[in-house]
Amino acid sequence: MKKVILKILIVIMNIIYSIMKILPVQNKIVMISRQSNNINLDFKLLGKELEKKYKIVYLCKTLDGGVNSKFLDKIKYGFHIFIQMYHLSTSKVCILDSYCIAVSVLKHKKKLTVIQMWHSIGTLKRFGYTALNKYEGRSSDIANIMKMHRGYDIVFASSKEYKQHLSDGFNAPIDKIKTFTLPRVDLLSDKKYAKEVQNKILKKYPQLSKKKNIVYAPTFRTDESNFNKKLNELIQYIDFNKYNFILKLHPLSKVSISNEKVLNDKDFSTFDMLFIADKLISDYSCVIYEAGIRNIPLYFYNYDIDKYLKSRGLAIDYDELPGFKEKDAKKLAIDLDKKYDIEYLKKFINKYVENTSDCTKKIVKEIEKYMGE
Repeated sequence: MKKVILKILIVIMNIIYSIMKILPVQNKIVMISRQSNNINLDFKLLGKELEKKYKIVYLCKTLDGGVNSKFLDKIKYGFHIFIQMYHLSTSKVCILDSYCIAVSVLKHKKKLTVIQMWHSIGTLKRFGYTALNKYEGRSSDIANIMKMHRGYDIVFASSKEYKQHLSDGFNAPIDKIKTFTLPRVDLLSDKKYAKEVQNKILKKYPQLSKKKNIVYAPTFRTDESNFNKKLNELIQYIDFNKYNFILKLHPLSKVSISNEKVLNDKDFSTFDMLFIADKLISDYSCVIYEAGIRNIPLYFYNYDIDKYLKSRGLAIDYDELPGFKEKDAKKLAIDLDKKYDIEYLKKFINKYVENTSDCTKKIVKEIEKYMGE
């Protein structure tokens, strides 16, 4: 029944959209995200440059759970889709950082160029078509009905090594994928920006200036049943005489932690915390690329890797990742004090992120091609 309803809704959307397409195209760029209800950093950086010449519209709204979300949330998001449709019908360029229903299921004007600027800098987890019918992926039936990741004219990848992964995930021809690194990478080497963020963090948490800082940024798990236990095991073995431990949970995580030794921060982003991190612990999160660009030593707490490979899967060989990898929390805590191979880290990052300077300007120049510049 769900499939029939979705098919009917898509037909209705296309009928309404065909009327909207009568409206004239404006000198406008629409940026659409389902990652957050706030304008993300990449959109802000692009918008700051592009708004000098063009009208910029930001449409950022989440739909947690997708087709499995609550009925009221679906209704609210439905109204948001109509707003998307209007701006898609009257814009020259659409920039995405995630899947967008309206982009994929509708037939657009030839004057509209859709650019998929995927939110991940590098490759690690399987997604989209490479994760179909996995526990943490989409069903192939729903993916086909919703035309998942259709409608992209161009896809940005941070390196040629990343291109095939995006091609497979989007089920898109590899010749649509161009090498451009996300705008936020510019900030990772910006000393002025780094100092400003550090000052803000230290003003809020002055204790972070007294010891080395470990940031723990785990991947969001659909099944968090064992996560709380494993998190507490890790905390148990951290040497708090030597380190501060900063916890950066995914916004969708339902895990709660009550430990006065742990800084469970909600005021700054994980990206922000990279400017004060001395070490980063993660598992399967692509935040490792941002950290790697800043030469922050990486550690991988992969206690559930066997389960994760079955429920989601990885796009690259886990052994290739630069850093210590442990299922056992005690062993990982010991690794924190071992000598780290920073040269291997640099080699890995250079492989998957080809450009780390003037990223915003290079993307702006590319976008201007499709604005008639």
